[in-house]
Amino acid sequence: MNIINNFLFGVYPYIALTVFLAGSLLRFDRDQYTWKSDSSQMLKMGQLRWGSNLFHVGVLFLFFGHSVGMLTPHFVYEHFISAGNKQLMAMVSGGLAGLAGFIGVTLLLHRRLTEPRIRINSKTSDIVLLVLLWLQLALGLATVPLSGQHLDGSMMMKLAGWAQAIVTFQPGAVELLAEAGFIFKAHMFLGMTIFFIFPFTRLVHVWSGFGSVAYLMRPYQVVRARRLNVPAGQTLPPRADARV
Repeated sequence: MNIINNFLFGVYPYIALTVFLAGSLLRFDRDQYTWKSDSSQMLKMGQLRWGSNLFHVGVLFLFFGHSVGMLTPHFVYEHFISAGNKQLMAMVSGGLAGLAGFIGVTLLLHRRLTEPRIRINSKTSDIVLLVLLWLQLALGLATVPLSGQHLDGSMMMKLAGWAQAIVTFQPGAVELLAEAGFIFKAHMFLGMTIFFIFPFTRLVHVWSGFGSVAYLMRPYQVVRARRLNVPAGQTLPPRADARV
């Protein structure tokens, strides 16, 4: 078990992150025509609208919440909020966001499996991805009542310590998970697996979503009218599509 734990939570995180970053770069470089969300919004739009909105709102909140909560050192916020109160806040906000995401991905999975036109145009990776996301959100919701057994924030501190040790290449990360239950470990492993398969699925369009933020900071595009050399005494007829 020690060997398995050392691999899953000491080695596998680096494998997953390497594949996530290098695989995304290679796919963008070699297969840009496959870099898309493969939207099926023309089919059964009502269920897609509800499912997609709930899923994206919930998952984006969870992504940023996990990133900030897990990777922010304790000394940064200890003067403003205790570990126990932070955990309680994470349980409430994360539970609501997780429930919204879970309902959304359930609607999306049901739509993809039950609508014949969507099913026949779906790739295996599309269905596998939705199943993994469904399981991940279900596991995340299952951790909420378990976290209620450690309202002092002790377990949250250990999980955050593991994440911070991994990204800063510190030793002893695996030992911090010695008291973590199976649900926590399964949730963490499946999360890393989603990062691992990220470059091989439609999830790559997430990069474009974050990249579009740079569009807001781009300089203005200067457009000048082209001057035409018109002989003296002649005029050009007005164009129907001309705009001032």
